[in-house]
Amino acid sequence: MRANRLWSWLFIALGIVYFALPLIGTLEFSLKLRRGAYSLDAYWAVLGDPRFQQTFMYSVLMALATIVVGVLLVVPTAYWVRLKLPRWRPFMEFITLLPLVIPPIVIVFGYIRLYNTSSWLPLTGSAMGTNILLMFGYVVLALPYMYRAVDTGLRAIDVATLTEAAQSLGAGWVTILSRVILPNVAVAVLSGAFLTFAIVIGEFVMAALLSRPAFGPYMQLLGANRAYEPAALA
Repeated sequence: MRANRLWSWLFIALGIVYFALPLIGTLEFSLKLRRGAYSLDAYWAVLGDPRFQQTFMYSVLMALATIVVGVLLVVPTAYWVRLKLPRWRPFMEFITLLPLVIPPIVIVFGYIRLYNTSSWLPLTGSAMGTNILLMFGYVVLALPYMYRAVDTGLRAIDVATLTEAAQSLGAGWVTILSRVILPNVAVAVLSGAFLTFAIVIGEFVMAALLSRPAFGPYMQLLGANRAYEPAALA
């Protein structure tokens, strides 16, 4: 038992070092803008840039909208498949894996082709329409992570028994989802939400090709022209 515990702590320490060293190296490099001394000049330069404030707030709002839409889409779908359509689970898993196989540049070009100003639904003709299109693109990119997080949470509870108990008390489907199922998978939903947030904040291809003021294109632009500020952003 002691030997196993020693090996466990050893692997944990190696994992911490593996993840911490790049962060420490990036932090140390970001403090070297002033020659011969450590300083926060790179951070002040980034935080004082109006483009940083604009792009970061835009991506945060897009991430929150993506999380809300993703939860409203995935939780009822995963719940219904697990409760009523268990034979469809392999098909749903295949569908939710497609965003990992199809490059984002293919998806965004498809969006531009289908929803340009000369199409039946010209979403790209206005800023609001383009924002909605980008948000749904982010939902697609985050679908594999959100669906698997929620599906794992549903596997940990007895969905059928909880549903029958709620129905016996007179609850409808909306009440069952919002007051019975969702609280029981809240940790899984939160896990998917964090992954979705990370994807949206760092995404570049869709935001750049749709010409939206997102944080990913701003980081790329800054990285192409400066050395220390991108490290501070990261």
